[in-house]
Amino acid sequence: MAASILLPSPFNTYSFRTSRVSINWYSQCWHRSINSISLSLRTHKPKLKLYLVPAIPTVGSRQFMLKPFAAVDSLETHVSPHQDAAASGFHRSKTVFDKASDSSDSVREFERQIQELFNEVKTLIKTGNHKDAIDLLQANYEGVKEQMNDGSKGMEEAAILDVIALGYMAVGNFKFVRSLLDVISEIIDDQKDDEPLVDSILVHMGSMYSNLGEFEKSLLVNKRVMDILENKHGKNSVVLVTPLLGTAKVLSSTGKATEAVDIYHRVIRILELSRGVESEDLVVPLFGLGSLLIKEGRVRGAEESFIRILNIYTKLYGENDGRVGLAMCSLAHAKCAKGNADEAIDLYKKALQIIKDSSYMPLDNSMMENMRIDLAELLHVVGRGREGRELLEECLLITEKLKGKDDPSLVTHYLNLAASYSQSKDFVMAEQLLRTSLKIMTKAEGPDDPSITFPMLHLAVTLYHLNLDEEAEQIALEALRIRENAFGKDSLPVGEALDCLVSIQSRLEKGEAELLEQLERVLRIQEKEFGDESEEVMETLNKVVFYLDKLGKKDEKPALQKRLSRLRIKYKQVVRY
Repeated sequence: MAASILLPSPFNTYSFRTSRVSINWYSQCWHRSINSISLSLRTHKPKLKLYLVPAIPTVGSRQFMLKPFAAVDSLETHVSPHQDAAASGFHRSKTVFDKASDSSDSVREFERQIQELFNEVKTLIKTGNHKDAIDLLQANYEGVKEQMNDGSKGMEEAAILDVIALGYMAVGNFKFVRSLLDVISEIIDDQKDDEPLVDSILVHMGSMYSNLGEFEKSLLVNKRVMDILENKHGKNSVVLVTPLLGTAKVLSSTGKATEAVDIYHRVIRILELSRGVESEDLVVPLFGLGSLLIKEGRVRGAEESFIRILNIYTKLYGENDGRVGLAMCSLAHAKCAKGNADEAIDLYKKALQIIKDSSYMPLDNSMMENMRIDLAELLHVVGRGREGRELLEECLLITEKLKGKDDPSLVTHYLNLAASYSQSKDFVMAEQLLRTSLKIMTKAEGPDDPSITFPMLHLAVTLYHLNLDEEAEQIALEALRIRENAFGKDSLPVGEALDCLVSIQSRLEKGEAELLEQLERVLRIQEKEFGDESEEVMETLNKVVFYLDKLGKKDEKPALQKRLSRLRIKYKQVVRY
């Protein structure tokens, strides 16, 4: 068959050929974009809420870190309450340590070429060079498409498409990934289970379907690959770990926690038999199990999993290793869920000190910043706001030193500090911080960008507490206008802005009929977004009934009062307006 014709490239191109498919790659310099910030607004609850640092710096586009489940021979060791242990990079599983697929010379050579292509794509993506990564992926896609148009639809084509799909998944082109998976599935469905590379491709497909939210397809693919591997290697082989972890992840995501827990325990037993009870390979399933158990309220079991991770790392690397610090943070999360706030605080503090002293990660690393923020929020909860504020100030200073005083990523820290000062009733300091954050965001994003409405509404609430109601109203009205234009008049962000505005205007003694109309609009939005019996709906219903009473609309009250009474019983509280 004639050699494939790849897209022309202005860069150096290296081509490795099989009998049917060509692979090529090239590189160029890269650039980065500034942070975008996504914050949630709490205007009607005085409880402190701190905001975590966005993990991926990007503006105007959604980027995606592929989260396949690491092969047993390369289990990730970076665990924390904020980052899935298998999610810190993007991996291509060799499935089975090169044993599951046939090992003929031609297959091994093709596998080497595929791995080289994958490694180059991964390097480009990790260094931020997405343009070249996409060009490289597209060039190989065109080559494969040409071969398929000539009638070749075999494992070589499926394997190249597999790498291309993994690459596009990593850069966030999910729509194209779906179409690629359809093609791969069509090829794989016609292949026998003992074909070379079938198992590894199925593993990747299961992971990608899971990340795309297509859980049923993920389960079906994982079931097929597990059947293949069990028939070849038995039910207790370590080669089953990758698809089992994928299946557990899907089951936990679809509310089937009991089944997921059973699978995590099965993975742990397999690894204990093959690697020993203190193997580092146990970290990923233990972390997955612990995180799921916390989510299900089974805190004791979660605590045991995290203690075990901590012991594994301590024995392998010593008490002062950064991985030990990360494991302590996971354990602190469990202690906090259990209600042991003081123990959790001590663990967080010790963990941060270990990570800092060991230089395990930079001080400005987003994971480390989020640990500080978690600890700061916990300190505020237990009444140690001053200590929490010191951590928040540290986050601000580190980011300011690294990125300058006008970088949008500072806004998260300004908002957190403002929330801290507001909780301490120091609204003057909170106002200064919020005005600074609003100035930064407006300069970076423009006066009509919806991102500026987050500091705007926080500022409006703070001005309300300072009895500067007229200015608070004007800022809330402007935030409402921006959100209506950006999200639509019946969107949840608009409902939040309206709720804030009503509180301000009620003290300004605006017309009661107008306030009632706005509250009814908020109620419709909340019913659509949260459901008819949500706590948010209950709070707004209470306000609606209040204004119906003031306006003398007695005929409309009984049905709403009955509904409100039922919700109060449900939540065992009375909301006061």
